[in-house]
Amino acid sequence: MCLVQGGGPWRTETQIGTLEVIPLVYAQQKEMYENNSHKCENRICSLEQPHVRPIKRGKRPIPAEFGQKLHLSIVDDYAYLEQASWENFSEGTDLQAAVHEFYRRFGHYPAAILTDKIYQTMANRTFCKELGIRLSGPPLGRPKAGETDAVRNRQMYRDACERNVVESRNGNAKRRFGLDRIMAKLDETAKTEAILNIIAMNAARRVARWLALFFRFWTPWLA
Repeated sequence: MCLVQGGGPWRTETQIGTLEVIPLVYAQQKEMYENNSHKCENRICSLEQPHVRPIKRGKRPIPAEFGQKLHLSIVDDYAYLEQASWENFSEGTDLQAAVHEFYRRFGHYPAAILTDKIYQTMANRTFCKELGIRLSGPPLGRPKAGETDAVRNRQMYRDACERNVVESRNGNAKRRFGLDRIMAKLDETAKTEAILNIIAMNAARRVARWLALFFRFWTPWLA
């Protein structure tokens, strides 16, 4: 802890930071009052965490949430963090960046991407089609020769079933690894803690795979 003397009694750096945020909060509140509005740009909701923004989710009974918004991808049953932000953002606009990041990690593009409807925009469909990537959902253009609606529906159903692993991984990270209980207040510290939770989840998945291989190999011998 560092003590700073600012023309008066000694104060900590945390107190100095809080005092610097108070005029900004006052200016925002005054702006909304004068404009008879309930919205303003970069609205501050916490003196201790001025970087936190309300994220509208439209869920009952809590329509707004506070905290990091994480964009995760699952590759070969392991989770990768694509983006972390305190602002609300649309995951669909990050698909192309995630695909390029996949190429940087593994040296090739994915054969298929299983997503929900928010990613299935025309721009993302065209992007994946140019790279030869199959994006889940109704494909663009006319059906291929010999491809019927039943074949398409069966493929989309399989994609939806396989994509459930993403939702289960999110719940697993929150319930078992504390992703929903990050108490760090600084921006970088909170993001680091979230990354450590994801690393711990991937490490547990790797150990589970090793144990499965071990028992699969030794069970016939023990029998």
